[in-house]
Amino acid sequence: MTWRTDWRSSISLVGTVVKYLALTMLVPLVVSLVYMEDVWVFVVSIVIAVLIGVSLERLESDPDLGPDEALLLVSVVWFAAAFIGMIPYLLAGYGTESTVGADLSSASAFSGSIINALFESMSGFTTTGSTLLGEISVERHSHALLMWRQLTQWLGGMGIIVLMIAILPELAVNGAQLMQSEAPGPELQKLTPRIAETARALWIIYFGFTVALACLLYGLHLLGYAPNMDLYNAIAHAFTTMPTGGFSPQADSIAAFSAAVQWAIIPFMVAAGVNFALFWHVLRGEARTIVGNAEFRVYAGAIAVFIGVVAFLLFRGAAPPTAIGGATEGVTENTLRQAAFQIGSLLNSTGYATADFATWDTHAQIVLLFAMFVGGSAGSTGGGIKVIRWLVVLKAIRRELFVSANPDTIKPVRLNGLVVDEDAIRGIMVFTLLYIVLFGLSAVFITLDSARVGIELTALEGISAALATLGNIGPGFGQLGPFGSFLFFSDTSKLLMVFLMWIGRLEIVPVLALFINSLDRS
Repeated sequence: MTWRTDWRSSISLVGTVVKYLALTMLVPLVVSLVYMEDVWVFVVSIVIAVLIGVSLERLESDPDLGPDEALLLVSVVWFAAAFIGMIPYLLAGYGTESTVGADLSSASAFSGSIINALFESMSGFTTTGSTLLGEISVERHSHALLMWRQLTQWLGGMGIIVLMIAILPELAVNGAQLMQSEAPGPELQKLTPRIAETARALWIIYFGFTVALACLLYGLHLLGYAPNMDLYNAIAHAFTTMPTGGFSPQADSIAAFSAAVQWAIIPFMVAAGVNFALFWHVLRGEARTIVGNAEFRVYAGAIAVFIGVVAFLLFRGAAPPTAIGGATEGVTENTLRQAAFQIGSLLNSTGYATADFATWDTHAQIVLLFAMFVGGSAGSTGGGIKVIRWLVVLKAIRRELFVSANPDTIKPVRLNGLVVDEDAIRGIMVFTLLYIVLFGLSAVFITLDSARVGIELTALEGISAALATLGNIGPGFGQLGPFGSFLFFSDTSKLLMVFLMWIGRLEIVPVLALFINSLDRS
């Protein structure tokens, strides 16, 4: 076998991305100066990141990207971002080194553990939201470090490559192929004649939603409806709502805030799971586009149905009063809010929580598990399999059943009035099968590996651990609940979950295609 990909060109451009990524650390550096915490951590981190980026850039003075090189660039960039992102965690870590069975209330999960820091960083950039910081330890870190943790999710939400295409001319040349490899969903919708303009349009919409949410949350604070939603928290939570990330500098996540805050965040979580191209059409006065879009209608319908089912289960007493912060009997505002928030969070993989759904009964947890499988829309920041894939899969199954009964009939699969290409259908089927197989194998491995090191893990916890990381969802059930932690897993399981978060964010196929295309059997 011979490696036929020009890796030097790809890695050289990875260095360019890393160099610019270092500049984003100026945000937590400013926070560190305001609070006078961990200033040296971010100064040193910026210097290290810039040096690494410049060194990698020198591998190739005139990089040229072909299809294989583009796939390699996208794949390596996400791992490089996670490695750069873990530097502040390692430098700021303090307390005892964490190992299997460590005290979850220790001051830091990052001291002495590169794997732990890599896990948290990869979870951030892939907007997964699974965390090693337990309910007690999260607030023991500095404001600056927690803001960096929030910012990593915001940077990863719309896509690191999409951002770089918007600002770097050298990447815009191959922008369409790069965005296709990184963009969530089976297709890339080109909004403008130039792909760099499309990238900028998407990021402007994304940035606008983020600013709007931050202003709304801080406005509620100024009006007295959210006493503890200060400017820091408003910005921090805006950073992780729109990318459907789920990190929070508060140990109790959104449960730490008032009902007004929770209601305010719900529509933004739902919007984050919508194809951002539809918002572009709305801004151009084409509002009918979003209403006529089949994926949007199914996405909105799925949310409504799941909210109704969960609200009914809570009304019937599916959760103890202490688990949802109030009464569960009768149709109350709290019941509807808890149902709407948890579905709005889990269906599109945000991962926030206002209730400890790990203590809900089996029926309610199964409904939430099904919601996790749905995912957001193509072109959104949501994770999971994606609504459009489920829609095409169901239509293809219906077509096959119809053709089986009517063998002389030719019946194409249609979506939004257009015929879906057979290659696209095959690609969706392959992705869905790979996703389910990888999920199943990972759940078995995590369960067996936990038993190997003496960790008691239920079947539901093992399943949710694999699904939470592969689907970039964040929390699971049991010990992995919204107020729990992944710290107790062995390093072997954590490394598998790092891989799952990475390949899940890149949607499996591009990563596997990279290895198949780059190895030439002679």
